[in-house]
Order: sequence, then C-alpha cells, then structure tokens
Amino acid sequence: MPRAKGKQLPGARANILDELPPLAGEDAIYANIRSVLDATHKDPKLKQVFQQAVRTADNELIKPLFEFRNFGIPLAANWTTQSNGAKFGTDYFTRVAVAKSNIFVNKPEETKYFYQDPDADEVRLSGTNQYTVTFAEGTVPPVKGFWSLTLYNKFHFFEPNNLKRYSLGTKNKTLQYASDGSLKIYVSAAPPDKDKMSNWLPAPADDFSLYMRSYWPEPAITEGKWTPPPVVRVR
Repeated sequence: MPRAKGKQLPGARANILDELPPLAGEDAIYANIRSVLDATHKDPKLKQVFQQAVRTADNELIKPLFEFRNFGIPLAANWTTQSNGAKFGTDYFTRVAVAKSNIFVNKPEETKYFYQDPDADEVRLSGTNQYTVTFAEGTVPPVKGFWSLTLYNKFHFFEPNNLKRYSLGTKNKTLQYASDGSLKIYVSAAPPDKDKMSNWLPAPADDFSLYMRSYWPEPAITEGKWTPPPVVRVR
C-alpha cells in the first residue's frame, strides 16, 4: 500500500501519522504530535522520558480498555454500550476503546451493541459458574433485522466447542420458549440437562464476555428504552 503523503518535520522518523492523513479539523493535533516527536528525536533524555510515558499510558490507560466495562455508557445489570460507533468524531476515547476491544463496529442505526464482563452481581463472568439470561414474553431485542447473544473468551475470540455454537438468537430456529412465552438462555462451560441443550451457549472454563448485537434496531433500542436482561449467576 503506498504511503499517504504528509508533511514531516526535518529529522522526524516515519510513523503512523504518515500512513493516516488527518481528518477534517485534526491538522493542529497532528502538528502538535509531530513537534513532540521531533523534540524527542533531538534530545535522548527527553526521548527516554517520552518512551516511559508511552509505556505507562499503554499499561494504565489503554490495556484496561480491552474489557468492555471500562468504557462506554453504563446500563442496568452491568451492561455497557456505546452510541456513536463508526461516527466517533472527536470522541477519541471511545474510538480507541473500540479499536482495542472490538476492532470494528457499525453505525448505531445499523447495529446497537451491548457488552457484559461482570454479571448482575458485579462478579466477573467465568466458566466456573453457570448463568441464565431470561427474556420475558415479548422482550427479546426489538429489531427489524435480527439479534444475537455471542460469547467470547478472555482473548475476545470464539471459544471452540463441540457444538460449534458461538451465539444464540434470531437465526437459531430450535430455541425453546417456555409456556409463559419467556426465553431462557443457559450460559456455562458444562452442558445443561438434555432438554435445555437447544438454549445452551457454551462457555470456556475461565473468564469470558457476552456481547449482544441488535441489527436494524427499533427506536426502543436506539432511544435507550430497551436494555438487555440481567445475566444471573445460578451456581
């Protein structure tokens, strides 16, 4: 891929700023960053301080953003969300957080996302426990498209399992609803009783995260009137 053309101060080394031209309104920010980089290249002591500051920032500010609970908008039952995916503007914090934890998101009118790391009791989700996610009758995510509840392991990858099942939702035609119209999803490392298998979302033996997507969401979701039900630890 050819390098994007950009102004580079004398003596400054090539960096990511040369690969990504500034967006509208970012020229001053780029100029400020370039001036700092140029100063560090001219002063070894300043460069050492700068490099340590970068390492500290990466560890204390960026690393925690890998877990969804450390950014975004807090919701009931310890779910979190964000409302400006792919429309970050100058919200650099959320932009960095999404890049760190999720890589890619759609625009909010296309897909609304909900994230969960701790359960309803604020205890980190773990395969050492068993959980249920229960939608009362008529309360599954209101969408014009489809919805899904997806499980990711502690590395934010799918966890291999014999069923090759990584999510449950609209596309799963064998989901079993109770006589009262409710839908209960079972989340655990060990499989549940046979009659519950169609509603089982396999989990790893250690930490994991849940991620609810609602594609083409109804106004109830985009306006914040609907949020996911609690993830309840049952054992």
